[in-house]
Amino acid sequence: MNFSRCTVLCGLLFAYDPVGANSQAAPSQTTALEQQLSTEVDRFVESDRAAPPAPCQVLFVGSSSIVEWKGTLAADMAPIPVIDRGFGGSHIEYVNRWFDKIVAPYWPRAIVFYAGENDINAGKSADWVVADFDEFMARKTRALGPTPVYFISLKPSILRFAQLPLQTQVNDAIRRRAARRHDLHYIDVVDSMLENGKPREIFRSDGLHMIREGYVIWTRILRAALLPEAEALERMCRRANHGR
Repeated sequence: MNFSRCTVLCGLLFAYDPVGANSQAAPSQTTALEQQLSTEVDRFVESDRAAPPAPCQVLFVGSSSIVEWKGTLAADMAPIPVIDRGFGGSHIEYVNRWFDKIVAPYWPRAIVFYAGENDINAGKSADWVVADFDEFMARKTRALGPTPVYFISLKPSILRFAQLPLQTQVNDAIRRRAARRHDLHYIDVVDSMLENGKPREIFRSDGLHMIREGYVIWTRILRAALLPEAEALERMCRRANHGR
């Protein structure tokens, strides 16, 4: 992967995929949720203004499964430096909306992405969720070139287990895209979170948010994907950003 060839590599957009071909209109979102998320994003911006994060870290972005990892994320990913920019309840469209505030400024060596589960729960079709992720990848390509994205599959949970078929549609579509792109990696956590076809007992009392044992599973799978490439990605990031 050569960052200097970004203008060539980044001109290649997604090939046709049936899941994204007939996107439905998304249900309207509550103003209260948008205000809540906007407040969280503003806090990130203020924090960055006071203490700008170093470039070329691994950026974790997405919904509450990223937010709830804050306590141990840095230790779990060590020695890889990380930035946590999860904001609870978010949808992929909101990551896109605030992309220029919570993704692009960090010049990450890689992006770990978890979102889409809340979208399905809110009534959005799998087509719409995948189309929103396509838009995220397009924004990423324009701003950050071939910086790799590691998409964590939508997770099976006790509370939302009935939504697994729709989640699987989204996961399968992203898996197909990852097979065609060098800058997209599909991280499958589904099988490891199931036992005898049902979610493992790795959730809080709400049946949705994971306890430590759930993050142990995610840590093992993500480290196996990130660690072998960590140094090479950092070198390429440094060269692309001229020692920022």
